[in-house]
Amino acid sequence: MIKDKNKAFFGHPIGLSSLFATELWERFSYYGMRALLVLFLTANFIDGGFEMAELDAFTIYGIFTGLVYVTPIIGGMLADKILGQRKTIYIGGLTMAIGQFMLASSAMMKNADMDYRQMIFFAGLGILILGNGFFKPNISTMVGELYDNNDPRKDGGFTIFYMGINMGAFLSPLVAGRLGEQVAWEYGFMAAGIGMLIGTVWFFLRSHTLGTIGMPPKYNGEKVRLMLKDWGSIVLYVLALVGFVLLLIFGFDAIPPVVRKWIINIAIIGGLAYIISSIFRGTNGKTEWSRVAVIIVLAVFNIFFWSGFEQAGTTFNIFARDSTQRLIGNWEIPASWFQSINAIFIVLFAPIFSILWLKLDKKGLNPNTPMKFGWGMLLLSVGFIIMAFADKSSMGGNLVSPLWLIMVYMLHTFGELCLSPIGLSMVTKLSPPKLVSTMMGVWMGSFAAGNFVASQMKAISIKLETGLDMEVNVFWFIAIETAIAAAILMLISPWLKKMMKGIK
Repeated sequence: MIKDKNKAFFGHPIGLSSLFATELWERFSYYGMRALLVLFLTANFIDGGFEMAELDAFTIYGIFTGLVYVTPIIGGMLADKILGQRKTIYIGGLTMAIGQFMLASSAMMKNADMDYRQMIFFAGLGILILGNGFFKPNISTMVGELYDNNDPRKDGGFTIFYMGINMGAFLSPLVAGRLGEQVAWEYGFMAAGIGMLIGTVWFFLRSHTLGTIGMPPKYNGEKVRLMLKDWGSIVLYVLALVGFVLLLIFGFDAIPPVVRKWIINIAIIGGLAYIISSIFRGTNGKTEWSRVAVIIVLAVFNIFFWSGFEQAGTTFNIFARDSTQRLIGNWEIPASWFQSINAIFIVLFAPIFSILWLKLDKKGLNPNTPMKFGWGMLLLSVGFIIMAFADKSSMGGNLVSPLWLIMVYMLHTFGELCLSPIGLSMVTKLSPPKLVSTMMGVWMGSFAAGNFVASQMKAISIKLETGLDMEVNVFWFIAIETAIAAAILMLISPWLKKMMKGIK
């Protein structure tokens, strides 16, 4: 932990500024690509897209955004046991940049065989998935290590860090979205790749501000920078990850289907067994087990939240494109720009929420973590009620005011601020010391499930319509389920607070 004498970033350790900007550029890269993904997949062949059906594009989006949050379990475990957080961040950053440039390459091959283009594109997505797994859990863990567990600034520090995430998320649709939609798809993906490189270089230049935080487990306690041999292993890891995905994409079809199925099943079962055994080995005593149980319970509710929130990249994205009035004079607002609204509100309101938690804490009124989660779920539900009315107003091909989407995004942002940065902080507080990055990876796994469920919500509502022989609006469906989840969470929050064993 860096001592208070280094306080220089809004009253927080100076290292927070380095992690803030690194995450800003990584999220610029991720959200730039995410803003384009469904639009690119559904765009027609003439414009350079793959002309997929919406539900197929949603499924690919869900698989990608789901796996992006599964691989952090692997990255977190490697960081805890072998690599340390710094090396995994470099490995992840460089790997993701390669993945983005492969997406750009696929978009550029307009005259190439469509199957080959798609294989290059899916290889790029696979490389991004693995790279994110190394990067994502470890930078969040390093933020937590800047503070003691009961430091009242910790939740505020994560909220400021969350601003960095959303400044990147705000800028990326404006830049990558604009380039991809209105210039050429490849320029959008290329901008995302350049953003990832900038973030990695920034982390290298500013790594001295982190002291010894994130160094490999067996490193000399005084060293604040990696050695040349570490960079050799970083390059080898990057090459191995890229090579693995290319072999998987281009060689997997040659394996008999039965063998493929067994390989996948063994990998899943073996991976889950290893994760569970690692948690058992790293957790000691009733207090640590009680706290781990809280993380797992809240992770289940986190799935419900993100299954609704991540409609931003699927149904909301299509609603912005097809049902929203986007003309200003003769100029049309790119549909991807609407995904910047959430980020704008995060940047505007995150400081207010950060101050709010401190003010409430001084008065003894600060809600416990599970209760904050409950409020976040409730705000998400209210947003979907409004979205259901917007959807009704768009019936018959009517274009509705963009204020509908703006209002929904604002409510969802408030819900996110009650839940997401608080969740990151909570994991670093409640995790056993030897398993912080591993448990952060498990927490990210709940995002994975939420993202995949989000991609299937439209299909689920269609199946319900068929089974019940009645109209089922996807937005009303999500509003009701998240309201029920919020009520349950608020009811059990006192019990969960006791299980946290003194951690606030």
